[in-house]
Amino acid sequence: MMQVKVVGCGDAFGSGGRGSSCYLVRAAGRTVTLDFGASALVNFNRFALPSADIDTIFLSHLHGDHFAGIPFLLLDGQFVRRREKPLVVVGPPGTRARLDVAMEVLFPGMGQNRWRFEWRVEEVEPGSTTRHGPLTLTTAAVIHPSGAPSTALRLTDGARTLAFSGDTEWTEALLPIAGGADLFICESFMFDGAPVGHLAYRTLLERRAELAARRILLTHMGDEMWARRGEVDARHFAVAEDGLELEV
Repeated sequence: MMQVKVVGCGDAFGSGGRGSSCYLVRAAGRTVTLDFGASALVNFNRFALPSADIDTIFLSHLHGDHFAGIPFLLLDGQFVRRREKPLVVVGPPGTRARLDVAMEVLFPGMGQNRWRFEWRVEEVEPGSTTRHGPLTLTTAAVIHPSGAPSTALRLTDGARTLAFSGDTEWTEALLPIAGGADLFICESFMFDGAPVGHLAYRTLLERRAELAARRILLTHMGDEMWARRGEVDARHFAVAEDGLELEV
């Protein structure tokens, strides 16, 4: 069984007062997250979640609302939680360079810290399948300009499968990521239309059968989508909210 908690399901602008992208997953004895956006540590504290328990962060792409909470997490582990457990950050090519820049901008000299715990970055190519302890990650390149590859993620422990769209406009690359997944966490930035680099609910409704996931959780909603969330067809979709807990 996988346990999933929505730590943050907002867009880049905090629409609806929701936090940046972050999903806490407990599976196969591991504690991991999908993304760790700028406000993720705030919501870890809000929900009294043990941030020092995180083994691995799997990043979809390198926009601030998806990865920029990591410098804060590292410093929290160093000075507040007195972390000892190693931390692995898994992301697309360019992750280490972008993280180094973010650390230097946010906290000059941070990169020269003598860390009390081991942490490292593992970069994985879009379209690859890699093992991370008991978990297997498959990625696919999607359509969302971010200065580095943007990817959708598929994570399995061999018994359950969790999929995540990251940020993207419609692309057939989502089909093998979502197909057969027990839960597909999918962005739905707008209710209708064709937003550049993002998805709309109407598109997902039209493509629901093709996606072929057992359950779909809509996330990363802008103001208009959030205001119209009551119009979502509950037969086919659930709507994410910060703090929501699911068993997969």
